[in-house]
Amino acid sequence: MQDLQTEHKGQILAVKDLPTLPIVLDEISKLLEDENASPEQVAKIISRDQVLSAKVLKMVNSPIYGFPRRINTIQHAIVLLGLNVIRGLIISTSVFEIMTKSMIGLWEHSVGCAIACKILAKEIGFKEPEEFAVTGLLHDIGKVVISIQLPEIKNNIESEVETHDLTFFDAEKQQMGFAHDRVNAWLADHWNLPLTTREGIAYHHRPGSAQYYPDYAYVVHIGDFLARLMEVGSGGDDHLPYLKPEALNHFGLEFKNLENILDSYSEELLEVSGLSPTLDE
Repeated sequence: MQDLQTEHKGQILAVKDLPTLPIVLDEISKLLEDENASPEQVAKIISRDQVLSAKVLKMVNSPIYGFPRRINTIQHAIVLLGLNVIRGLIISTSVFEIMTKSMIGLWEHSVGCAIACKILAKEIGFKEPEEFAVTGLLHDIGKVVISIQLPEIKNNIESEVETHDLTFFDAEKQQMGFAHDRVNAWLADHWNLPLTTREGIAYHHRPGSAQYYPDYAYVVHIGDFLARLMEVGSGGDDHLPYLKPEALNHFGLEFKNLENILDSYSEELLEVSGLSPTLDE
């Protein structure tokens, strides 16, 4: 199993291109044609897409720019890189050839988790809620990379979920011996992502194991739960993930606090509902 894990890790980290959905690429491409477009406007659109956000953060945190593992918001990254670099990155990004329901569902779920994390971080009182939003957006990036690099295994995982009514997480572990949270950790290290981001995306299923920045792991854990509770997109199965009581205790929250957060969440979801891509009939 260890040899197989090493082989899978090598295949995963060999990923060259992360395709995304056409709708976001179209929108950002149009905006970048406008000479008056601001970094804030560009960041707002890129922050709706986990693949583009991952590519921007991977680029700005590379040793070339001198900020390894330090930049964890899209707006800060865009200011440092400049819009010309972003234009080049957008041009070089491909789209998924086939718009599958699972890819669209995952896109929607990732955006939903990002929104939930941002609202939760504000409610708790963190000064930089955008950092938590980005971490929430990227919490399932491992699933995207698995689907690109290990397509047969991804199909087997989906089959296991459907046939045996497993969670996607458990089906991943059955098929590979590890799940997307492990892939997230590998990618975060390979791409020099900030440790706050790494901890959030690597430990969102077991936030108590986060060593350095547990706040990020706990926020994403709760944000993921809220997105699934509100049925925003799909994480790959129909199961509502278990919300660990320790996550609420970590921030001194109670379930009644979640009611306020859910009210704000519903309002924000209405604002982004028109952005969702649709499958061709």
